[in-house]
Amino acid sequence: MARLTDKQLMNIAAFKSSLEHDTPPIGLTVQLEALWYDGKGEWEQAHDLINDLADKQSAHVHAYLHRKEGDLWNADYWYRRAGQQRPATTLEEEWLALINLLL
Repeated sequence: MARLTDKQLMNIAAFKSSLEHDTPPIGLTVQLEALWYDGKGEWEQAHDLINDLADKQSAHVHAYLHRKEGDLWNADYWYRRAGQQRPATTLEEEWLALINLLL
């Protein structure tokens, strides 16, 4: 993973610290909201938010969620829809990279 700038780290830090709250921050995109719920351990809620969306960003988050679930065949389908390949990183690294990409 590429080194993050101080500004990116602060954005990611703020995103991660928001996980201490019961509701996601106002103004998140649906993709970031899905990652927020995933960060809270609420996989189903995260999946429900992006399940019916067809854009590439949603497909990328969808792929990550199915990778986390362990359904690699389904994850690879969504990675292809997103124009991506399954990364050779940890799930946490991919979660952080997706947040950075979407912030």
